[in-house]
Amino acid sequence: MVELKKLQKEVYQNKVNHNFNVTDINLEFCLAFEELGEAHNAWSTKKSDLGEELADVAIYLLGLSEILNIDLEKEILNKIKKNAKRVYKEVNGVIVKEEG
Repeated sequence: MVELKKLQKEVYQNKVNHNFNVTDINLEFCLAFEELGEAHNAWSTKKSDLGEELADVAIYLLGLSEILNIDLEKEILNKIKKNAKRVYKEVNGVIVKEEG
């Protein structure tokens, strides 16, 4: 299995090596959002590069996580466990989590 922490470091180092942004957090969020838009466009227009666009989204999230010193692998695993324990219900045709 791939270690996300290792990938975070590789993505960050690639950004440094190519003089990409590693300080403007707002810009990184905007660029990640832009990549998500490109992935949606690839999906909606049935382009063959959807996987590559999704990879770009993941790369931006990994880079942003490293910049912010967040262990994304740990956070994902914790969130998956948390979501598995949640109880959901349907309200007016929409699935929502139960509070409590």
